[in-house]
Amino acid sequence: MAIKEAGNVIKRFLPSEFGSDPERVHTVDPAATLYAGKISLRRLIEEEGIPHTYVCCNGFAETYLVSIGDVTALGVGPPSDKITVLGDGDAKGVFVVEEDIAAYTVRAIEDTRTLNKILYMRPPANIVSHNELIALWEKKAGRTFQIARIPEADLLMLIKEAAYPLNMMLSHSLSVLVRGDQANFDIEPSFGVEATELYPDVKYTTVDEYLDRLL
Repeated sequence: MAIKEAGNVIKRFLPSEFGSDPERVHTVDPAATLYAGKISLRRLIEEEGIPHTYVCCNGFAETYLVSIGDVTALGVGPPSDKITVLGDGDAKGVFVVEEDIAAYTVRAIEDTRTLNKILYMRPPANIVSHNELIALWEKKAGRTFQIARIPEADLLMLIKEAAYPLNMMLSHSLSVLVRGDQANFDIEPSFGVEATELYPDVKYTTVDEYLDRLL
């Protein structure tokens, strides 16, 4: 409403999406309800004709990579002996360092190529599966880790039983780490653009480089 009242003063609106594309995720509550709210906001923005860019940066490095993808152990640093894997660990996720998310977003703000489009961040070197992430970490750490796998059916039950915030993180990760919703579709010019293709001069931090920070 404030944007409408301000008129042409507002050049562009970037709603606080930052994450997976809410219209291309396949998950359950509580994340499903969160994504539904983002979709409703998109439709309102479009109906009102507000110039916009939706930023889908995918997975935050600080959220997923510090625990080597183990979302059952967030906030405790790299694993000491065991890593929990959701599903078979083969789905591809996308993990972007926060400074790079900021850099790409700032570049996109006044770029006509991102106007009324979705800006996806898919750095090629940062599209990795959980199994690949673990293998990379084991090589750097010089040791192997015990792997505990949670099949998708068991994960769905765990999401229902878990309290907040674990249930929220698990339902997000069902989409990211089990169903591969961040990297399992093509970005068509009709609705989106990809940040590393638009701004090849921005040197992003790779997953490999980020893991070096954790040693």
